[in-house]
Amino acid sequence: MTLVIMAAGMGSRFGGLKQIEPVGPHGEIIIDYSIYDAIKAGFTKVVFIIKEENYELFKSVIGDKISKKIEVEYVFQKMDNIYDITGIKVDRVKPFGTAHAILCCKDVVKENFAIINADDFYGAESFKKIAEFLKTTNGNYGLVGYKIKNTITSSGAVKRGVCGEKDGKLTSIIESSIELVDNKYIASPLSGSTPFEIDENQLVSMNMIGFTPKIFEYLESRL
Repeated sequence: MTLVIMAAGMGSRFGGLKQIEPVGPHGEIIIDYSIYDAIKAGFTKVVFIIKEENYELFKSVIGDKISKKIEVEYVFQKMDNIYDITGIKVDRVKPFGTAHAILCCKDVVKENFAIINADDFYGAESFKKIAEFLKTTNGNYGLVGYKIKNTITSSGAVKRGVCGEKDGKLTSIIESSIELVDNKYIASPLSGSTPFEIDENQLVSMNMIGFTPKIFEYLESRL
């Protein structure tokens, strides 16, 4: 199994490359914790999706260190990827979103895999759940859901995907900015739709999703 870590964000709100910002007592970054938990859960390869100009920095800060424990590969998310696939030249600097990032991995990921964000903390139990799913899936994809009350902050809004679910199957994801206001969880869809209140136990996505390589064909055709 492969763990794909999306780390090509521009960090415009943070004001820097938050993916390598130390947070632990000995200078650990969030990715350190994710990879540690992933290895214990049975993952055997890590693929970093990064901006090409950050390659040397990522390699020195994290890649060289973890390559002693697990296989490491890098892919670059850039607009040239779009041209290579579609033949269409896109006049844009900022990369597209998650689908674009995943598709950049198609040449290096040939096995079942999970994706995560570089700057989110997921917890060991989540990696165990997604690993078990990837080992047993019959071709389906799976998403690890979190109760919103466990992923919120008192310091402002967080971006989460509000999950629609029926009989254990995902039916929809509404990408939203969610904030706790007067003890109410208010979700404001990023599409600009009307904000709505959600229950504290509402399941949300933090972009921990399990796929088979079949997803690359789908993404390429849709793109």
